[in-house]
Amino acid sequence: MTKKLHIAKKQSFHFNIPKSKPKIAYFILAHRFPKQFRRLFKTIYHPGNHYLIHIDQESDASTKKGIKAFLEDYSNAYILRSENVVCGGYSRVQSEINGMKYLLKRCLKWDFFINLSDQDFPLKSNNFIFDFLGKNIGKNFMKIANQIRDRPDTMNRIENYFHETDIGFSGIPYQRSFMKNVTPYIGGQWMILTRTCCEFICYNPEVKKFEDFYHNIWLADESFFQTVLMNTSFKETIVNDDKRAIIWMSDEGMKLKPKTLTGSDIDFLMQGDNLFAREFDENIDVLVLDFLEESIKTDPILNNSINIDFNLIPTLNMDTKKSVVLSPETIINPPTQLRKLNGNK
Repeated sequence: MTKKLHIAKKQSFHFNIPKSKPKIAYFILAHRFPKQFRRLFKTIYHPGNHYLIHIDQESDASTKKGIKAFLEDYSNAYILRSENVVCGGYSRVQSEINGMKYLLKRCLKWDFFINLSDQDFPLKSNNFIFDFLGKNIGKNFMKIANQIRDRPDTMNRIENYFHETDIGFSGIPYQRSFMKNVTPYIGGQWMILTRTCCEFICYNPEVKKFEDFYHNIWLADESFFQTVLMNTSFKETIVNDDKRAIIWMSDEGMKLKPKTLTGSDIDFLMQGDNLFAREFDENIDVLVLDFLEESIKTDPILNNSINIDFNLIPTLNMDTKKSVVLSPETIINPPTQLRKLNGNK
């Protein structure tokens, strides 16, 4: 007598398994807005991230003391030794590189480097930012433009030799030839970089020639990183977008400067997919920050999960064997004497 076996059909069950969040190393430039800094910090804070703060050497004593006291409660927040950063000088680039090196040498686990100032504020929740970065592993975000073709009005910045001092620039700039076999690029100082990219910038000998030349140009922080990455193997990883919402306004001498954002700019801030915005001044309009804070709190929680199929097929001896099949998913005030040089934005 034979026994009839009933073989169940293949069944699929879907479970939500959390994806690991990318870890972020924030580098925040603090200058003269300690209250705004604390508000920014609390909004972007997550225990899995790291926060390196550079307090400008020219900040007043109360600002320095207040920020240091505030950060004592956060074990994943660190303070970089203060340096004198000259507006328009290479010292601003050097502070960024110093920040990258600090974060790398501490052997901290992080995947992306994001720079901010104390006048910035997020437009999206931490969950949104984590989700965005998780979908863009290996990509670097910054504004880029071919300086010769797209911004010829800024070529005087690299065609002249500038001498930076602790208080600005000295002497009369004189012309010099640009680097051979290198295309100059320009963009802005705000960026989101991968850890691999930061390691390249800090330690690859190929970068030394760029450092030597850009050490003596005007507004190096708006073109150094763009020129390095677009003329090396990282070119294909660059996305022409710094994920910042900024309104540029005409300004005599500098031509363009960021507008101080207020409640009248809410519609602009809410459109698009930018992650951060600048610049804000609570002394001019604090309500816009209140609005953004509430907007971030009400962001829908993103589904940070992947689907897994569990195929349950009984064997002839009726012992159940479970096989797990993973569904495929691909996880990416310049110095006065220089205003006549038309170093426009």
